[in-house]
Amino acid sequence: MSPAPISGHYTLLLSLILLTITPPTSQSDPRQTLLKIKTNLSTSNTQIFTTWTNNNPVCNFTGIICDGNNSVKEINLPQLQLAGTVDFDSICSLNSLQKLSLGSNLLHGIISSNLSNCTNLQYLDLQANSFSGEFPWNSLHKLINLTYVSLGDNPFDKSPFPLEILNLQKLQTLYLTNSSIEGTIPEKIGVLSLLQRLELSDNYLVGEIPAGITNLTNLEVLELYDNRLTGGFPLGFGNLVKLSKLDVSNNSLEGDVSELRRLTRLESLQLFENKFSGAIPVEFGEFKLLKEFSIYSNGFTGELPEKIGSWADFEFIDVSENLLTGLIPPDMCKKGKIYDVLMLQNNFTGGLPDSYANCSSLVRLRVSNNSLSGRVPDGIWSLPRFKLIDLAMNRFEGEVGANIGEAKSLAQVFISNNRFSGELTEEISEVSSLVEIELMYNQFSGRIPARSGDLKNLNSLQFEGNLFSGGIPESLGSCDSLNDINLAGNSLSGEIPTSLGSLRGLNSLNLSGNKLSGVIPASLSSLKLSLIDLSYNMLIGRVPESLLAEAYNGSFAGNPGLCADKSKSLLQCSPVSRHSFGLGVAKYSFIAGALMLVLSVACFLLVKSRAKDSDNLTNRGFSWDMKQFHVISFDEVEILGSLKPDNLIGKGGSGNVYKVELASGNKLAVKHMWRSGINSGDGRSYSSAATILPKQKSRWPEYDAEVATLSSIRHVNVIADFGLAKIMQTNKVTNSSHIIAGTYGYIAPEYGYTFNVTEKSDIYSFGVVMMELVTGRKPVEPEFGENKDIVRWVHDEIRSKDNVTGLVDASISDESKKDAVKVLTIAIRCTMRFPAQRPSMRIVVQMLEHIEPRSPVGVVIDDIVKD
Repeated sequence: MSPAPISGHYTLLLSLILLTITPPTSQSDPRQTLLKIKTNLSTSNTQIFTTWTNNNPVCNFTGIICDGNNSVKEINLPQLQLAGTVDFDSICSLNSLQKLSLGSNLLHGIISSNLSNCTNLQYLDLQANSFSGEFPWNSLHKLINLTYVSLGDNPFDKSPFPLEILNLQKLQTLYLTNSSIEGTIPEKIGVLSLLQRLELSDNYLVGEIPAGITNLTNLEVLELYDNRLTGGFPLGFGNLVKLSKLDVSNNSLEGDVSELRRLTRLESLQLFENKFSGAIPVEFGEFKLLKEFSIYSNGFTGELPEKIGSWADFEFIDVSENLLTGLIPPDMCKKGKIYDVLMLQNNFTGGLPDSYANCSSLVRLRVSNNSLSGRVPDGIWSLPRFKLIDLAMNRFEGEVGANIGEAKSLAQVFISNNRFSGELTEEISEVSSLVEIELMYNQFSGRIPARSGDLKNLNSLQFEGNLFSGGIPESLGSCDSLNDINLAGNSLSGEIPTSLGSLRGLNSLNLSGNKLSGVIPASLSSLKLSLIDLSYNMLIGRVPESLLAEAYNGSFAGNPGLCADKSKSLLQCSPVSRHSFGLGVAKYSFIAGALMLVLSVACFLLVKSRAKDSDNLTNRGFSWDMKQFHVISFDEVEILGSLKPDNLIGKGGSGNVYKVELASGNKLAVKHMWRSGINSGDGRSYSSAATILPKQKSRWPEYDAEVATLSSIRHVNVIADFGLAKIMQTNKVTNSSHIIAGTYGYIAPEYGYTFNVTEKSDIYSFGVVMMELVTGRKPVEPEFGENKDIVRWVHDEIRSKDNVTGLVDASISDESKKDAVKVLTIAIRCTMRFPAQRPSMRIVVQMLEHIEPRSPVGVVIDDIVKD
C-alpha cells in the first residue's frame, strides 16, 4: 500500500523543526569563538576570563559588549597583560564586530590576512604588543568603515608607508608609531581629510614633510618625532589651525619656523634636536593655550617672546643648547603651574626675574652656562617643591639665602663658577633632602656649616676653589651617604676629623691645597677609596699603609712632614716611641720648614733654567701640569720622551694618541690633548709634545674637576678624555658640560636633564646590556661614529639595513641567531628615547620568557678582559 500523502501543514511543521535544529551557516557560535580566544590566551596573568564560561551569557563576559540583537559588537581587552596568540580567523567570524581593542598587552605571533573578514570593523587597536612578521596591509583594503587604526609599537617587518591606508576615507585616528615604516610619507596623504590624529613617530621615514599634509585641516595631533626627516615645514603648514599638539623632535629638519605662527591653538610644541634656526616668531608669545614648549638642541637665535607662557597654565619650557639672547621672560609662572624652566647653554643676560621668587610650582630651574648676573631673588632659595637649582657657569653674586632651609624638597644645588660670596648659611643643614651640593669656584668664605652632618642623604659635597676657613666639621662623619668630598683649594685649617673614617661609602676624598695640619687619622685606613688627595697641606707623621695603596704619586705631595715606610715619593719613617712623639713632631715641623725653603729655591732656579732653554718643550709658551689620579709607577719625564711621531698610533679632534713603553715593560696609550689654534692660525708650528696648558695666572678649574672625576671612575668601559675636548676648544670655560653620575653608554637620555633615576632609566640600562650581549659590542666604540653609543648605532643600523641578523655577534650559532634577533627587538623597546615608551621590567621578563631558548650548543663565552 502506498504511503499516504503528507498534508501541507505537516510539511510546514517539519521545515520549522529542521530550521530550529540547523545552525546558521553565516556566523559561528560566538560563545565557542570567545572560548577559543580564551584558550589561546590561557597563560595570561589576569582574572579577566573568570566570567567567560559556558554557564554565563556571552553578553555578560567581561570586556564584551553586544548590540540589540545580542550579537558581539565590541571586544575591549586593552592593558590587561594578555599573553598568547590571536586567531583573527575566529574573531572575524563575529560578523557584527565593530570594535577590537587589544592594545598594550603581551600578544605575539603573526597577524593573518583573515583580518580582512572583519568587514564591519570601525575601531582596530593592536598597539604595544609583540606582533611580528609582515603586517597584512592588503587586508585593510576591505575595511572601509575604519575610523580608528592603532598598530604602533609592534616589531613588524620593515615596509613602505602602506598605501592601502589612503583608501580609508573615514579615518580619524592613525597610530603607526614604532611600526617599522620606512621610506617617505606619501604626498597623497592629504586625501584623509577627516584625520584628527596622525602619529608616525619612531620609524625610518626620510625625505621632507609632504606638502599634501597641509590639506589635513582637521588635524589636532601630528607626531613625527624620531625619524630622519629633512627640509623644513612646507609652505601652507600654517593651514593646520586646529593643531593642539605638534612634535617633530629628533629629526634633521631645518630652516625657520615662521609657518607655525598661525597655529594659535597649540598646547604642546616639541621641536627639539633638529637643525632649526632663525628667530622664534613673536606670535608665540600670544599663544593663549600653550603649556609645553621644548626647542632644545637647535640653532635658534634672537630673544624669546616676552609674553611666552603668560596666558595659559604653562607647565614647562626647555630652550637649552641654542643661541638665544636677551632676558628671561618674566611671566611664565603667571598662572602658577610651571614646574620646569630649562634654559641652559645659551647667551641669556640680565638676572632672574623677581616674579619667580613666588613660583611655588617650580620643581627644576636650570639656567647654567649663560651670561646671567645679579643677585638671586631670596624667595627662589626657599621654593617648597624645588628639587634642582642649577645656576652654574654664570655671573651671579651675593649670598645663598638664609631661607634655603625652607626648601624641604631640594635635592641638588649646582651653583659653581659664579661670584657668590659671604658665609654659607647654617640653615642649609636643615635641607634634609639634599643629595648633591656643588659650590666650586666661587668666593664663599667663613666656616663650613657645623651642622652639615644633619644632611643624611648627602652623596656629593663639592666646595673646591673657595675661601672657606676654619676646620672641617667633625659632624661630616655623620653623613652616612657621602660618596664624594672635595674641599680642595680653600683655606681650611686644623686637623682632618677622625669621624671621616666612619663614612663607609666614601669613594673620593680631596682635601688638597688647604692649611690642614696634624697627622692623617688612622681611621681613614678602613675606607675603600678610589681617590685620595691630601697634597699641599701641612700634615705630618706617618701615612697609613692602606692609604698608600689607593693613592697616586702626588696624593701626599707638598707635605714635607709626611713619611711612609713603602713609598718612593715620601721620606722613609724612622721608628718613634710614644715618649718621643712631641720631639718627633717638632723634628718633622723643622724638616718641613727646611724642605719648603729648599723647594722654593729649587723652583726659582728651575724657572730660571727653563727660561734659558729655548729648545725645551715647556719653554714655548706652555707649562706641564701633571696630576695623578690613580696609582702609577712612572712620572712625566718617562712619558715625554715617547711623545714623538714614531710612536703615533691614532689621531682625534682633540689630540694625538701615542704608544708609550715604560722601563718596567708596561705599555700605555697616552693621549696628548691640545687646544684649538695651537697648531694653526698663529704662524707657529709646535712639536707633537706641545702642552695644553697656557702660561697664565688663571687656571681652568672645570678642566681639573673633569679630569679628577673621570679619572676616579673605575670601569673598563669608561671614554678617559670624554668631555675634555669640548673644554679644550676655547679659551673660555663656558663650553664645559655638567658632570652626571653613571657610566656613559648606559645612561638613559632623560637623565641629562632630570638627574633623576627611575625604573624606566634602569630599563634603558638593561636594554643596553642586552644589546651588548646580542651584538658582541661595547656600549661605546669608535666605529659607531662621533658622539654615538651602542643604542644610537643599533637604531641607525636597523633603519638602514634589511637584514637585522647582520647585527648579531658572529660567535652566536646560526641556530640561535633568530632568538638573538628577538632579544635585540626587546632591547630596542627598552631603549626608546622617551621613558613612557619603555615597557616595565615585568613585561620585559615576560617577553623574554616567550622566546623559546635553544640548546646552548655552539655558544662561545669569552673571558672578560680586565684592566
